[in-house]
Amino acid sequence: MKKLIVLAILLGFMQLESRAQESFGNTLNLGLGVGGYSGYYGYIGQSLPVLSLNYEFDVAPNFTLAPFASFYTYSNRYYWGNNNTPSRYYKYRETVIPLGVKGTYYFDQLFNATPAWDFYAAGSLGFAIVKSRWDDGYQGDTNIYKGGSSLFLDVHLGLEYHINKKVGVFLDLSSGVSTLGLAIH
Repeated sequence: MKKLIVLAILLGFMQLESRAQESFGNTLNLGLGVGGYSGYYGYIGQSLPVLSLNYEFDVAPNFTLAPFASFYTYSNRYYWGNNNTPSRYYKYRETVIPLGVKGTYYFDQLFNATPAWDFYAAGSLGFAIVKSRWDDGYQGDTNIYKGGSSLFLDVHLGLEYHINKKVGVFLDLSSGVSTLGLAIH
Protein backbone atom coordinates (compact mmCIF):
# COMPACT_ATOMS: atom_id res chain seq x y z
CA MET A 1 0.00 0.00 0.00
CA LYS A 2 2.87 2.39 0.84
CA LYS A 3 4.45 1.74 -2.57
CA LEU A 4 1.17 2.63 -4.28
CA ILE A 5 0.91 5.92 -2.35
CA VAL A 6 4.52 6.81 -3.14
CA LEU A 7 3.94 5.96 -6.83
CA ALA A 8 0.79 8.13 -6.91
CA ILE A 9 2.66 11.05 -5.32
CA LEU A 10 5.56 10.70 -7.78
CA LEU A 11 3.18 10.59 -10.74
CA GLY A 12 1.41 13.67 -9.38
CA PHE A 13 4.70 15.57 -9.11
CA MET A 14 5.70 14.47 -12.61
CA GLN A 15 2.39 15.78 -13.96
CA LEU A 16 2.85 19.10 -12.10
CA GLU A 17 6.44 19.35 -13.34
CA SER A 18 5.40 18.72 -16.96
CA ARG A 19 2.71 21.43 -16.73
CA ALA A 20 5.17 23.87 -15.10
CA GLN A 21 7.60 23.63 -18.01
CA GLU A 22 6.07 26.65 -19.77
CA SER A 23 8.74 29.31 -20.04
CA PHE A 24 7.75 32.88 -19.24
CA GLY A 25 11.28 34.24 -19.43
CA ASN A 26 13.40 35.42 -22.34
CA THR A 27 10.77 38.09 -22.97
CA LEU A 28 11.26 41.75 -23.83
CA ASN A 29 8.28 43.82 -22.64
CA LEU A 30 7.77 47.31 -24.10
CA GLY A 31 4.99 49.39 -22.62
CA LEU A 32 3.26 52.73 -22.52
CA GLY A 33 1.60 53.54 -19.25
CA VAL A 34 -0.22 56.26 -17.43
CA GLY A 35 1.04 57.34 -14.04
CA GLY A 36 -1.57 58.34 -11.51
CA TYR A 37 -1.20 59.75 -8.03
CA SER A 38 0.77 57.09 -6.18
CA GLY A 39 4.10 55.32 -6.43
CA TYR A 40 7.31 57.07 -7.37
CA TYR A 41 5.60 59.93 -9.23
CA GLY A 42 2.73 60.74 -6.85
CA TYR A 43 3.97 64.21 -5.96
CA ILE A 44 3.21 65.55 -9.45
CA GLY A 45 -0.56 65.82 -8.99
CA GLN A 46 -1.42 64.84 -12.58
CA SER A 47 -1.39 61.79 -14.84
CA LEU A 48 1.55 61.44 -17.21
CA PRO A 49 2.56 59.09 -20.03
CA VAL A 50 5.35 56.74 -18.95
CA LEU A 51 7.51 54.63 -21.27
CA SER A 52 8.81 51.37 -19.84
CA LEU A 53 10.84 48.35 -20.81
CA ASN A 54 11.92 45.20 -19.01
CA TYR A 55 13.49 41.87 -19.84
CA GLU A 56 12.12 38.79 -18.05
CA PHE A 57 14.12 35.68 -17.34
CA ASP A 58 13.01 32.45 -15.66
CA VAL A 59 14.14 31.92 -12.07
CA ALA A 60 11.89 29.05 -10.97
CA PRO A 61 8.78 27.35 -12.35
CA ASN A 62 6.12 30.03 -12.88
CA PHE A 63 8.43 32.77 -11.52
CA THR A 64 10.48 35.39 -13.39
CA LEU A 65 12.64 38.38 -12.57
CA ALA A 66 12.82 41.37 -14.88
CA PRO A 67 15.23 44.29 -14.58
CA PHE A 68 13.38 47.38 -15.81
CA ALA A 69 13.78 51.02 -16.78
CA SER A 70 11.04 53.58 -17.24
CA PHE A 71 11.05 57.21 -18.35
CA TYR A 72 8.83 60.24 -18.02
CA THR A 73 9.24 63.99 -18.11
CA TYR A 74 7.05 66.96 -17.36
CA SER A 75 7.16 70.72 -16.98
CA ASN A 76 5.47 73.05 -14.52
CA ARG A 77 5.67 76.52 -13.01
CA TYR A 78 6.49 77.49 -9.45
CA TYR A 79 5.83 80.87 -7.81
CA TRP A 80 8.83 82.06 -5.79
CA GLY A 81 10.52 85.18 -4.46
CA ASN A 82 12.44 86.48 -1.44
CA ASN A 83 13.67 89.79 0.01
CA ASN A 84 16.33 90.12 -2.71
CA THR A 85 14.35 88.74 -5.67
CA PRO A 86 10.84 89.86 -6.67
CA SER A 87 8.25 87.07 -6.67
CA ARG A 88 7.34 85.59 -10.05
CA TYR A 89 6.64 82.25 -11.74
CA TYR A 90 9.67 80.16 -12.62
CA LYS A 91 9.42 77.29 -15.06
CA TYR A 92 11.09 73.94 -14.44
CA ARG A 93 11.35 70.64 -16.29
CA GLU A 94 11.81 67.40 -14.45
CA THR A 95 12.93 64.10 -15.97
CA VAL A 96 12.54 60.89 -13.96
CA ILE A 97 14.07 57.50 -14.76
CA PRO A 98 12.83 54.72 -12.45
CA LEU A 99 15.11 51.64 -12.39
CA GLY A 100 14.59 48.38 -10.57
CA VAL A 101 13.57 44.75 -10.71
CA LYS A 102 10.12 43.17 -11.04
CA GLY A 103 9.38 39.71 -9.66
CA THR A 104 6.42 37.98 -11.35
CA TYR A 105 4.51 34.82 -10.43
CA TYR A 106 2.34 33.27 -13.19
CA PHE A 107 -0.96 31.59 -12.27
CA ASP A 108 -1.55 29.80 -15.60
CA GLN A 109 -1.24 26.37 -14.02
CA LEU A 110 -3.56 27.28 -11.15
CA PHE A 111 -6.16 28.79 -13.51
CA ASN A 112 -5.71 25.96 -16.04
CA ALA A 113 -5.20 28.66 -18.68
CA THR A 114 -4.79 27.90 -22.36
CA PRO A 115 -1.35 28.63 -23.91
CA ALA A 116 -2.78 31.81 -25.44
CA TRP A 117 -3.17 33.48 -22.03
CA ASP A 118 -0.90 34.32 -19.09
CA PHE A 119 -2.17 35.62 -15.72
CA TYR A 120 0.20 37.02 -13.10
CA ALA A 121 0.80 38.96 -9.91
CA ALA A 122 4.04 40.85 -9.38
CA GLY A 123 5.96 43.24 -7.21
CA SER A 124 8.57 45.75 -8.29
CA LEU A 125 11.24 47.42 -6.21
CA GLY A 126 13.45 50.22 -7.40
CA PHE A 127 14.64 53.78 -7.19
CA ALA A 128 14.09 56.87 -9.31
CA ILE A 129 16.81 59.05 -10.80
CA VAL A 130 15.42 62.60 -10.84
CA LYS A 131 16.88 65.54 -12.79
CA SER A 132 15.39 69.05 -12.58
CA ARG A 133 16.19 72.11 -14.72
CA TRP A 134 15.03 75.61 -13.69
CA ASP A 135 14.67 79.01 -15.38
CA ASP A 136 17.65 81.33 -14.98
CA GLY A 137 17.46 83.46 -11.86
CA TYR A 138 15.64 80.96 -9.68
CA GLN A 139 17.42 80.71 -6.31
CA GLY A 140 14.89 78.74 -4.24
CA ASP A 141 14.63 75.06 -3.37
CA THR A 142 15.37 73.03 -6.53
CA ASN A 143 14.21 69.76 -4.98
CA ILE A 144 10.69 69.48 -6.37
CA TYR A 145 10.67 65.71 -5.83
CA LYS A 146 8.30 65.60 -2.84
CA GLY A 147 7.93 61.83 -2.73
CA GLY A 148 10.13 61.68 0.38
CA SER A 149 12.44 59.03 -1.02
CA SER A 150 13.40 57.98 -4.51
CA LEU A 151 12.85 54.32 -3.45
CA PHE A 152 9.54 52.71 -4.39
CA LEU A 153 7.64 49.44 -4.13
CA ASP A 154 4.70 48.65 -6.45
CA VAL A 155 2.30 45.72 -6.78
CA HIS A 156 0.93 44.49 -10.12
CA LEU A 157 -1.83 42.30 -11.52
CA GLY A 158 -1.70 41.51 -15.20
CA LEU A 159 -2.48 39.36 -18.16
CA GLU A 160 -0.99 38.69 -21.55
CA TYR A 161 -2.61 37.45 -24.73
CA HIS A 162 -0.21 35.63 -27.08
CA ILE A 163 -0.93 36.66 -30.68
CA ASN A 164 1.52 33.97 -31.78
CA LYS A 165 4.57 32.19 -30.29
CA LYS A 166 6.78 35.27 -30.68
CA VAL A 167 4.47 38.23 -29.88
CA GLY A 168 1.90 39.04 -27.24
CA VAL A 169 0.05 42.06 -25.86
CA PHE A 170 -0.21 42.68 -22.13
CA LEU A 171 -2.11 44.77 -19.63
CA ASP A 172 -0.38 45.42 -16.31
CA LEU A 173 -2.51 47.09 -13.61
CA SER A 174 -0.27 48.55 -10.92
CA SER A 175 -0.18 50.65 -7.79
CA GLY A 176 2.48 52.62 -9.69
CA VAL A 177 2.14 52.85 -13.47
CA SER A 178 -0.55 50.79 -15.23
CA THR A 179 0.79 49.74 -18.62
CA LEU A 180 -0.41 48.45 -21.99
CA GLY A 181 2.33 46.94 -24.07
CA LEU A 182 3.93 44.49 -26.44
CA ALA A 183 5.75 41.33 -25.31
CA ILE A 184 8.41 39.90 -27.62
CA HIS A 185 9.29 36.28 -26.80
